[in-house]
Amino acid sequence: MSQLRIAVLNASHQGENTTRNFRRELDASLSEFDATEGAVPDGFDYDGAVVTGSRSSVYWDDDWMQSTKEWVADAIDRGVPFFGVCWGHQLLADVLGGTVEDMGAYEVGYSEIEQLEQVDSRLFEGISDCFTAFTSHSDEVVELPPGAEPLAENHYSNHGFRKDRVFGVQFHPEYDIRTARELVHRKELSDDRLESVLEEITEENYRRACEAKQVFDNFLAFVREVKTADVTADAPGTDASTSVGCSD
Repeated sequence: MSQLRIAVLNASHQGENTTRNFRRELDASLSEFDATEGAVPDGFDYDGAVVTGSRSSVYWDDDWMQSTKEWVADAIDRGVPFFGVCWGHQLLADVLGGTVEDMGAYEVGYSEIEQLEQVDSRLFEGISDCFTAFTSHSDEVVELPPGAEPLAENHYSNHGFRKDRVFGVQFHPEYDIRTARELVHRKELSDDRLESVLEEITEENYRRACEAKQVFDNFLAFVREVKTADVTADAPGTDASTSVGCSD
């Protein structure tokens, strides 16, 4: 089977770690666009799309952000599957009608996240009900989009949702040790908290958090199924009204 074509909207303000991390985790043909420079795809000929994290807040009134939201909304309307990470998770929620706000706290470091018991999500297949992941955020999705299904959470915030072909996670499954350490050093933390967070960025915790990387393979598997279903639906003699790619 040919490689999937995935558009990556990089909102990290030219962060080299982001490019390296997503290229490592996404086994697909990637077309990267620097969203913070106003770059978005000039069309929608992609099998799926990914939106990265960012140093910005979704509710800021930046020109680049508006053009990004417009392209994302149009792509979702055309049935393009999406996966958002951290800021990308928040952006997708915002575009779909959810609400993002400052949560009055800063979650950073390796956190325990729980899948919701009543949910059987494609995105978290093969991942423990309670798992470890690296986190870094002070904004949260306080209200999910209408019709969206919560997938995971902890005491800080929602950490995962799905609406039809759109998935988002608040945590950072793509982070490696280098990325985590460099991020923490950039943050304005008290000496005690800085030392505490750095002490937990260990090989052992990183290996535990690697389980969460399964979300990337699960998303790509979902994209392949959607692509196959869409081709089948377009074939002569097929009932085009059949819903595809929208249920677990």
